[in-house]
This record gives sequence, C-alpha cells and structure tokens, in this order.
Amino acid sequence: MLDTGGQKAVFRAEDFGGLEQRFRTQLINSMPGIKALNLVGTRGEDGAENLAVFNSIFHVGANPPYLGMVIRPDSVDRHTWQNIQATGSYTLNSVGPEIYRQAHQTSARYEKSQSEFQETGLAAEYRDGVVAPFVGESLIKIGLTLEEFYRVACNGTLVVIGKVVYLELEKGLVMSDGSVDLVAANSVGSIGVDGYVSVDWLDRLGYAKPDMPLRSLR
Repeated sequence: MLDTGGQKAVFRAEDFGGLEQRFRTQLINSMPGIKALNLVGTRGEDGAENLAVFNSIFHVGANPPYLGMVIRPDSVDRHTWQNIQATGSYTLNSVGPEIYRQAHQTSARYEKSQSEFQETGLAAEYRDGVVAPFVGESLIKIGLTLEEFYRVACNGTLVVIGKVVYLELEKGLVMSDGSVDLVAANSVGSIGVDGYVSVDWLDRLGYAKPDMPLRSLR
C-alpha cells in the first residue's frame, strides 16, 4: 500500500499478493460497492434442505428471464452447487432487516446433513413446480432452473445461469412500470463479506437521450 501524503491509500497490482489474507478479502469484496443480498435455497436428491447467503446475483436477460450467480471454486464441498447440479432447481429469496442475522449465520460451515433452515429458525416453504425450498420470511421469492454454467479459467470460480420459472411478491411491491420496489420491501444490501445496509431512494430517472434533459420519475 502506498501512502500519498495521508490523503489516499493506493494499491498497485504487485501490492495485493503481500496483503494479509483477511484484509485482502475484505478490500476486494467491498471495493465494488453495495450488492444485492439473497438467500439461495436448494434441496439434495436425498431431500436434505440447504440455505446459503449470496451477494453475487446479477441480471442476464429479460426475455427469456435469466439471472446469473457467481459461486466460489468447488475445490471444496459447495453444498449449494452440488444440489443445483443434482436437481437443476434453486431459489432466490430477499433478505429483510428482520432476518439478516440469520442470513449471515447460513455462511457457517454446516455439514451437508444439517439444514440451515433448522439451524437458523427460518421457514422452508414449497411451491408447485419448484423442487427447491423458498424462505417463508422473504417478501420476494424467485424460483429458477439451471440453464448453463461456466468455469472461470483464471481461478475456478463458477458462473451459473438460471432461468426464472416462478416469481412471488406482494402486488404492492410491483410498480406501474414493472419495477420491483426494493425500498418498500426493506431489502437489505451487502458490503463485502460481513456488512449489511438498508437502502433508500435518491431518485428514479427517465430514459436518457442525447438531446433531452433528464426527467425524474418520482
């Protein structure tokens, strides 16, 4: 790390390898900013339920509706990925302020036979046509089927693409233009590996065009 007169901390490529592991992990994970937080529900072929917190969900396409998810390398047991491979089914569940502590607890290294639903007290719910369990306490529930996946060559990370086959939320959370009101849903955001924040609106802006001033939609 370079100290430029006490005003800035500067890191160059050659600096990262020498950083303490935990410090480096926090630095790189928090660097991109606030990310969406979801609980991923899965079920093994033996019926064992699994729940894990993820902050790596991203939009891939709307028609058909695809969402992506990044999973750390499977050089060790990754129960979520093992279950997705086995059944092809998984769920995304929003995290509110009432359950963020339980969501964080799902990151503990439980045995595959242990259900994070039971360990954290969260309710497992099922919907017709979706094999994987949903989180009963979540206001936004998304069911997906595995479409394809890619292994990133540089570090073995997995990029998983799922097709949305089920969506459940209160009607009041769907705005007139189709946007989901994550602020009204009290959805929690994530910073790094252990930071949790609430979100609020600054504005919503109309479609940007070169020859027109921006228009507020709120």
